[in-house]
Amino acid sequence: MEILVCIKQVPGTSKVEVDEKTGVLKRDGIDSKMNPYDLYALETALRLKEKIGGNVSVITMGPPQAKEIVKEAYMMGVDRGALISDRKFAGADVLATAYTISQGIRKMGKFDLILCGKQTTDGDTAEVGPEIAEYLKIPHIANVIKIEEASQEEITVEMDMPNTIELNKVSYPCLLTIDKDIFQPRLPSYKKKLETNDREIKTICLNDFEDKNENNYGLNGSATQVERIFPPSVNNDRETWTGSSEEISDKIFNKLKQLKYV
Repeated sequence: MEILVCIKQVPGTSKVEVDEKTGVLKRDGIDSKMNPYDLYALETALRLKEKIGGNVSVITMGPPQAKEIVKEAYMMGVDRGALISDRKFAGADVLATAYTISQGIRKMGKFDLILCGKQTTDGDTAEVGPEIAEYLKIPHIANVIKIEEASQEEITVEMDMPNTIELNKVSYPCLLTIDKDIFQPRLPSYKKKLETNDREIKTICLNDFEDKNENNYGLNGSATQVERIFPPSVNNDRETWTGSSEEISDKIFNKLKQLKYV
């Protein structure tokens, strides 16, 4: 059983600057971490490996420093990992990102099961996983909250829908997007850190892909463009009122009326 987990390095803080020209986050020089939802996908993969055997690989897309989360995955028990990195991939929207990752997966090899976190904390679109599956032409199930049964041929999962919980069975190869709290993610192991300190992390660039057309990647390959993006304004204004309960009630009512809330 060959299992692949798609992981992403995301900002570890909400104080991130935005490039006004391109509308993308400035990720250089900020603290980063593995996307929390990807930790649940990673834990799911490792438990499936423990149950039915096989190998677990990870792949990520980003700048060279994104190798850090691959190293973290190694410390959790992952067997091999790869980084998709090329300046020509910068500024990709969800569609171009999914296409780029699908090309990277094809380069890594064939997998029975591909797992993704439900969404990322810096994008929150929940679209990349299913789009990867479409590009790879394999079935997929989103919002997975429980693994009911797994074998070498198929997997049965619970899918969280808006009004119902659906039970789905799918044969390999397939892709699942994993929701939070399916399992408690394990902590990185210091022992595994020492064991995997020199383990290779393969870097995949545009020249390694079958499709080398630059127009299909990055800003050039993005079907959508961010017209404008900006951090929310911070309002720390406050007023302190004193008086009896009747007086404060009147002040609250008048203030709400002044702000046209009532």
